[in-house]
Amino acid sequence: MSTVSFARRNTGPELMDTHPFSFEEFRSYLRELERVNRWTLAYRPTLHWLKRALAVINKRRCLSILDVGSGNGDMLRQIWKWAQRRGVDVELTGVDFNPRAKKAAEEATPTGAPIRFETANVFDLAPANPFDFIICSLFTHHLTDEQNVRFLRWLDDHALHGWFINDLHRHPLPYAFIKYAARFLRLNPSVRYDAPLSVARAFTAADWQRLLKKAEIPLTQTRISRWFPFRYCVTRFKS
Repeated sequence: MSTVSFARRNTGPELMDTHPFSFEEFRSYLRELERVNRWTLAYRPTLHWLKRALAVINKRRCLSILDVGSGNGDMLRQIWKWAQRRGVDVELTGVDFNPRAKKAAEEATPTGAPIRFETANVFDLAPANPFDFIICSLFTHHLTDEQNVRFLRWLDDHALHGWFINDLHRHPLPYAFIKYAARFLRLNPSVRYDAPLSVARAFTAADWQRLLKKAEIPLTQTRISRWFPFRYCVTRFKS
């Protein structure tokens, strides 16, 4: 760990983005990530934000939400369950660049759920109508700084009422925690490799402030917040 610098984002590639997994290997990887998401309370910030999001729209109509980098679809399934408990109608869409993700997510999602999955590069995605809200979880650390600036602008162009980014905090403590926890829990070897690297590729509040400024999104119209454990989230509501 002493050789890892946290002064700036690591640019090393993750296996998820570069390794030629078979479908079965990739599905196993995504299932392991879902386990990690449950253990680390990864869904909590997004679901909490959705409570606030409901206050800015007409609750009686169907709420459309896009999840970018949707992977196994577990975030959208959590939102569906959350919406069911509150009597909120939702139309949920997940988009992921990897075609294996679509197949794995569809297998893991109950028939009849109001969730559909697409395979696309988000920058090529141009929906006819904007989504009410766009979210992403553990997606932005896969992008370069330049791509994140472009993504922030894309979010602002395609989210009608607001957007929410949920990602990791770059810091030695979460790096060490996930590195050794992944070994102790005997996670998939690929996940054990990628998990600490994901933290090293992640963000500080200063990173997000810099990226928002480059994207020309006023800091006064956004909120950067820390969430336990080891998360930074970026919020923007639009009138």
